[in-house]
Amino acid sequence: MPQLSQDNQEWLQKHFSRPSIWTQFLPLFRAQRYNADIHQITENEGDPRAVPDIKRMGSERMEMRKRQMPVAQDAPGAAPGQPGAGSRGSNACCFCWCCCCSCSCLTVRNQEDQRPTIASHELRADLPTWEESPAPTLEEVNAWAQSFDKLMVTPAGRNAFREFLRTEFSEENMLFWMACEELKKEANKNIIEEKARIIYEDYISILSPKEVSLDSRVREVINRNMVEPSQHIFDDAQLQIYTLMHRDSYPRFMNSAVYKDLLQSLSEKSIEA
Repeated sequence: MPQLSQDNQEWLQKHFSRPSIWTQFLPLFRAQRYNADIHQITENEGDPRAVPDIKRMGSERMEMRKRQMPVAQDAPGAAPGQPGAGSRGSNACCFCWCCCCSCSCLTVRNQEDQRPTIASHELRADLPTWEESPAPTLEEVNAWAQSFDKLMVTPAGRNAFREFLRTEFSEENMLFWMACEELKKEANKNIIEEKARIIYEDYISILSPKEVSLDSRVREVINRNMVEPSQHIFDDAQLQIYTLMHRDSYPRFMNSAVYKDLLQSLSEKSIEA
């Protein structure tokens, strides 16, 4: 074997003693070791005693991801999934070991991590508070059984009926009706538009968990009028929900424990007095 001259030996010792040289060859060595591991796993398939060194492969994979992320971020004009010089394009995957290519999936994932989070729901006072009213008298509670109109005309009656609707998971009907009543009292155009938008999002939109049951004709009219809403934009829908509560929920309310307990309590107090 021919011997190297002294000058060549000094040159090799000088250059290969630099750490930067080994960092350039390090990915190549790791790629060879990875290919050797894959080859070994393929040969040992079916052998229950052969268990691949998953921990070592996983640690190396994570290290290479960290090395590739800064490269993808610092590349000027680089776009996620866009192929270019020294790039595999959108088909490159996270199992790429060579530093000469930039995995597009790493760039996309890194950008998703840096994307600011947006709250899914804005904070608002969406549930109207219970109406303030004096305690109902025995005469008033007896009048509720005469008609639905007499129940809904008093704040105490609406509170009692709303409490019952909550037990049936249909409180949104009363909340929608009350919101429409509040909208009718407004005169300012900007406030009307804002309240109409909130009512629409809370009770008309099919994406709302508190959506009320309306037919398609009423929905179409509301959708057209939402361009320039007025305080009476929901009148047809309010009437439809009022009729629904009258025919469906009101008879059950009269036979509910909420109404019977209140009536019994007031009757006992009347007898004691």
